Amino acid sequence: MKLYYPISHYSKDHRGLLFPLLKPFIKAEGFTDAQRIATYGVSERDFEYTEHLEEADVVILTMAWNYYTKTKQEGLAITFINECAALNKKVIAFNAGDFGVRIPYYGNLIVLRPSGYKSKFTDNEYALPAFIADPLKKYFDTDKVFERPYQSKAVIGFCGQANLSRFNAVKEIFKTLLRNIKCYMGFSKDEPQQLLSTSFLRASVLKTLQKLKDVKTNFIFRKKYRAGVTSDKDSHKTTMEFHNNLKDSDYMVCVRGAGNFSVRFYETLAMGRIPVFINTDCALPFDKEFNWKNHVVWVEYKDRNQVAQKVKEFHEALSKEDFIDLQLANRTLWEDKLTLGGFFKMFLDETSMNNF
Repeated sequence: MKLYYPISHYSKDHRGLLFPLLKPFIKAEGFTDAQRIATYGVSERDFEYTEHLEEADVVILTMAWNYYTKTKQEGLAITFINECAALNKKVIAFNAGDFGVRIPYYGNLIVLRPSGYKSKFTDNEYALPAFIADPLKKYFDTDKVFERPYQSKAVIGFCGQANLSRFNAVKEIFKTLLRNIKCYMGFSKDEPQQLLSTSFLRASVLKTLQKLKDVKTNFIFRKKYRAGVTSDKDSHKTTMEFHNNLKDSDYMVCVRGAGNFSVRFYETLAMGRIPVFINTDCALPFDKEFNWKNHVVWVEYKDRNQVAQKVKEFHEALSKEDFIDLQLANRTLWEDKLTLGGFFKMFLDETSMNNF
């Protein structure tokens, strides 16, 4: 399969908005394939690029749509999409960030995004995982899951920002309301968001779990995102506390953040743990290809007050062998389908087979 992207669209000053699959390949001169594998987990042998649009099986829009909006170059993106349509070429675009921006619909355009509301997705929008470095290798120098033995009481972990203050909840909701007003009035191209305090939602879910004596809780509460750490995040002790909390728990509470998705969800799978997933109308990758409910404790938002009972029932339905198998299966799922290379190999294969 040959991939094409318009290199003239690339902006070094906005590299953070580069299409994810292009980041390992648009690098400074001298960047080796060994470095690419070590940094991104992909090799130049995994994907074939062509400099000729006519030869391409799949076309990638170089920058996230947010870039074209921010730099007032939407016309450049639209002209290119129409050019590809005339050649019967599909174009894959990236809608970045916690909120995403509004993108016009085109019949040959496929949009990947980590955020958004599943019920509002158009038929050309698909969920993109949050791509993370392998936490087992990065923080524990291993690629083997720390297998947790089955215990009658499930250990449920959480390390992060959660706040039961109603005053703080009102502030969060008011901030979202102001942002939405800007969207509705045309002053912003960000997509409107649900009026919800996510820190209050997390705290209320954790409080419900703490009330049930049939499970053990392993919670570390933070008043600020990443405990307020702004530099040297990877080496800071709070980062190791987060990953040790994952390692020392069976299940991990995964609730959306500012955007309607959870990075913790993917970190949990990568560690071989089981997410307790509070579904706030989220879109998950490949949800038509396999059943996510086989891998997570699935809790609809309306049932959030029953989260403790759902964890208990899920855990008690597993045998000792099932419990170990699920830990390994979740790690394999992340490695094969939710890493940068794994996701795009599967997604592009499906795209080239005209399944999208």
